[in-house]
Amino acid sequence: MAEKVLVVGSGGREHALAWKLAQSPHVQQVLVAPGNAGTAKCGKIRNSEVSVSNHSILAQYCKDHHVGLVVVGPEVPLAADIVTDLTGADVPCFGPVAEAAKLESSKSFAKAFMERHNIPTARYGSFTNPEDACRFIRMADFPALVVKASGLAAGKGVIVARDQDEACQAVMDIMKHRITKDCRTGTRGQTPAVSKELLQVIRETVLQKTVDGMRKEGVHYVGVLYAGMMLTKQGPKVLEFNCRFGDPECQVLMPLLKSDLYEVIWNILDGKLQSHPPEWHQDSSAVTVVMASNGYPGSYKKGVEITGLSQVEDMGLQVFHAGTALKEGGGLVSSGGRVLTVTAVRSSLEVALEAANQGVAAVGFPGAVYRRDIGHHAIAFLKEPRGLTYKDSGVDIAAGNRLVDMIKPLAKATSRTGCTADLGGFAGLFDLKAAGFVDPILVSGTDGVGTKLKRVHYCSCGEHQSHGGLGQDLVAMCVNDVLAHGAEPLFFLDYFSCGSLDVEMAATVVGGIAKACEMAGCALLGGETAEMPGVYLLGEYDLAGFCVGAVERGSSLPRLRDITEGDVLIGVASSGIHSNGFSLVRQVLQQKHISYSSPAPFGKPGQTVGDVLLTPTKIYSRLLLPILRSGAVKAYAHITGGGLLENIPRVLPPELAVDLDASRWTIPPVFSWLHQEGNISEEEMARTFNCGLGAVLVVSPPDAPRVLEQLQAQEDAWIVGSLSQKQPGAEPVVVRNLRQSLTNAGLKSGAAEKNGGCHGTNLQALIEQTKSPFSAAQIVVVISNRPSVQGLKRASLAGIPTRVVDHKLYGSRAEFDSTIDGVLEEFGVELVCLAGFMRILTPNFVKKWNGKLLNIHPSLLPSFKGVNAQRQALQAGVRISGCTVHFVAEEVDAGAIIVQEAVPVLRGDTEDTLSDRIKGAEHRAYPEAVELVSSGSVRLGEDGRIIWDSKRS
Repeated sequence: MAEKVLVVGSGGREHALAWKLAQSPHVQQVLVAPGNAGTAKCGKIRNSEVSVSNHSILAQYCKDHHVGLVVVGPEVPLAADIVTDLTGADVPCFGPVAEAAKLESSKSFAKAFMERHNIPTARYGSFTNPEDACRFIRMADFPALVVKASGLAAGKGVIVARDQDEACQAVMDIMKHRITKDCRTGTRGQTPAVSKELLQVIRETVLQKTVDGMRKEGVHYVGVLYAGMMLTKQGPKVLEFNCRFGDPECQVLMPLLKSDLYEVIWNILDGKLQSHPPEWHQDSSAVTVVMASNGYPGSYKKGVEITGLSQVEDMGLQVFHAGTALKEGGGLVSSGGRVLTVTAVRSSLEVALEAANQGVAAVGFPGAVYRRDIGHHAIAFLKEPRGLTYKDSGVDIAAGNRLVDMIKPLAKATSRTGCTADLGGFAGLFDLKAAGFVDPILVSGTDGVGTKLKRVHYCSCGEHQSHGGLGQDLVAMCVNDVLAHGAEPLFFLDYFSCGSLDVEMAATVVGGIAKACEMAGCALLGGETAEMPGVYLLGEYDLAGFCVGAVERGSSLPRLRDITEGDVLIGVASSGIHSNGFSLVRQVLQQKHISYSSPAPFGKPGQTVGDVLLTPTKIYSRLLLPILRSGAVKAYAHITGGGLLENIPRVLPPELAVDLDASRWTIPPVFSWLHQEGNISEEEMARTFNCGLGAVLVVSPPDAPRVLEQLQAQEDAWIVGSLSQKQPGAEPVVVRNLRQSLTNAGLKSGAAEKNGGCHGTNLQALIEQTKSPFSAAQIVVVISNRPSVQGLKRASLAGIPTRVVDHKLYGSRAEFDSTIDGVLEEFGVELVCLAGFMRILTPNFVKKWNGKLLNIHPSLLPSFKGVNAQRQALQAGVRISGCTVHFVAEEVDAGAIIVQEAVPVLRGDTEDTLSDRIKGAEHRAYPEAVELVSSGSVRLGEDGRIIWDSKRS
């Protein structure tokens, strides 16, 4: 069901917000409190007389009127902590809490905050005594001529004085006489010289630092952050912060916003803005001209009649109201200082300006005042002839230099004996003698991170820390290869290539590389950043790594002559998938219609699929080097691309074969899930993945206990097999008990995870399933008998129509079912899925929809019908339970079965733990059953039995 949204405020900004929100298919109605004449009655938009200053009354109003979201326009309610009060009453509210809004409500707080977090701003002094302030003005070693009132002043609390006397008079006016002046209408100008490079500087040095600073001080900033900037010779500096959309800035932003504002706001509230950034109309420019009352900002006349607005809108322009009111009997009059804005969106700034001015001229508003120079400086700047630069081609040298400055200390921290890891030279130097080598052989390795890099780009949880994890993957893949020759990793170099350099992102990746180098004991000696416009998509990049190590002559691995039949294989645990096999992983996820943001059916509670799959690759150098140098290890195989079957033979004599027993080591649940859900054979699993072993060592039987003990002191490790003489025609590697071990890993996962990865609902599982282009089903409507339930919101956010048929409004079950039936026919429904629908349907309804009505039950029917199925299963002492998707029949839980999925009942299970794991199974079984029925593979026969279409199934 589409939601109602309440916008708090009465100005042009609030009209623009309401106008944009009303365009969303998720929004049923926009209420504006108190609003103005423009929001009084306009399509979906209506005014509300509810008090916005009494937050308790406002919260109850929202609940009574089913308002699902409140958007706060002006600063005063934010300073009064409307956000905390409404969210505390379970009313979602968009905007920062009062503690965060102090960036605007208290100028002294903002200045001190910027000073604490090294955010560029002008020097200042903060005073409560006017004499002290004047003394500061006259004695400061800089021109202290800007006077600001610390609190909220509705844009009227700033005076830019010409000299010290005027500045002191401003102090007296503000602090003694409480006189403020409006500096907005007459001084609002343009900043045409703000380049993409400068915007990036502002983002890094101001906006990101502000959000990070808030987080460090324990405040989570959610909402709009608007920084007023001054461009100086020392770079951009902050004048002030606004903690909401500016006015009239909002009136040019909203028409340029391509995305659904309602969705943007919810992505912010849900913490998904990083993966769902707003989109803007490209190749368009917007200009807004403010029309104010004659005499403003001083005294002015109200009630002046305004005409011609329909003519303006016929010109393809948008009028946003501010100080307007409807007069009795019809007609529009002025009611404030700033009355309305005329906004034009056109292909260029010059054309937009001309159109906006034509619109202003068409408005009948006697005595109106407005600026006639809006946009002129910007247009003049854009017309200035400028020669081409390297930056014009898409290569930003300044950004590259900023990146080097950011990563220099990161590289410096990896310095080790033999080098200082100082970046900036043409090449890096390493002193082998200083590192203690006598007669070394150099060992080099290079690698990338493959498809895993692409998955991080697409992963909805792909915030910067995930990109930092790729840095560890890159180092691990190279270091672990060098280690296979017994070499100590000495130094590392990276190659980072992109289409357009995102300094922050690149610094995060290189930061992950540097941290991994410290883990590996090698220095980050250098690297290359290549910006290649047109080669990569926006936001994408590629990585390559290069590691050089050294081993004393005579100590390198593998020692092929020493390896013999009967030698023991010791496996060292991996952290999961590592960095190989992601192309196959992607195919499984696509086949099962699971995204990286979905709850992980194979991880710890609360983990997403992305969290588990993108776990960084383990680095084994510090663990293994002492053991390799002891001489007890004859060979070490890094289990990388090619899995168990391809990598172990690379370090063995050709006449020997490998005998592995998968029951001897712990296989992570993710491999079990891939095996089962992807229907991947055991051989393919062993050839593609590490299956839980990141490294395999070859040792003689007498040395095995000591080596195993050393490993197990720091890491999980097992004796996993042995070497034998290879028989003619036999495979070089045999992995016994792999199928059973993979199955057991899945069962252990269910026992270990309290919730079994069952976050979400059956409705959400069906929504995710039908999003796939391969799905045979489409959800056309979601019906609930209860308003304001979460399922309706899920459907609305997915763009699915919703209906509420409240059973309490009907006198009989038959009348209720008849209304449901009418809605189903309205939308042309062909299949009905019951998901959390707890009403018993009438026999007539079930008969009409026979063979088209599905339900899911939390047991393996026909066992444990009815309610409390989990309790019945536990009381009966069964060892297997599960879920069943079936056609609905007149008898409860008695219809023909379509899909069942078993869930083991574990020792110590409670109703809650068993129920949680069954829910996870439901989220897989229900979409599968819907696909079978929708595709025609399964249908209900006239005798009430299932009929399978072998051609389709």
